[in-house]
Amino acid sequence: RMRVRRRKHIALHRGPAPVPVGPSERWSMDFVHDTLSEGRPYRILTVVDNWSRSSPVLEAGFRMSGALVSQVLDRVLGEGQRPRSITVDHGTEFQSRALEEWAYRRGVQLDFIRPGKPVENAFIESFNGRLRDECLNVHQFASLAEAQAIIEAWRVDYNTRRPHSSLGHLTPSEFVRQRQEEQDTEKVVCSP
Repeated sequence: RMRVRRRKHIALHRGPAPVPVGPSERWSMDFVHDTLSEGRPYRILTVVDNWSRSSPVLEAGFRMSGALVSQVLDRVLGEGQRPRSITVDHGTEFQSRALEEWAYRRGVQLDFIRPGKPVENAFIESFNGRLRDECLNVHQFASLAEAQAIIEAWRVDYNTRRPHSSLGHLTPSEFVRQRQEEQDTEKVVCSP
């Protein structure tokens, strides 16, 4: 049997990542693990926009391959959101050829954090903690469909009703709306 040599990925940024100054400049992506009431494990793909703190998607599934992650991201892109870069850890799904090809074809840079350094992906780690504390630890899901429905309702609430101190006590959707209005005002003032 032939041994296949694993490809090595290096972190592209040493030190702190650049601070995003606009929507979809940098997303963070990770997985959260949980179990259904019957004991069957499942995973949740979590994605956060580091600028607005909004979550464009949360996707629950029993198997989450790189190809499935790519399909989920394509669905988000179909809604008009396209990140310039996505920060990920070294999970097998994120190192897959399918995700690598997806990113290349769409012009999205995948930034891998250093192994064993989850603090380098702090936005998603903080988000995952909230998801676990406020949703997963509160509910016992009987099925994957039930889990997806309740997790999606939590995501919508998080984006539209949850103020963040880092956003001036605005919700992510209010923050985005306010910044767009400011940009529109600047365009009107600056135009001849």
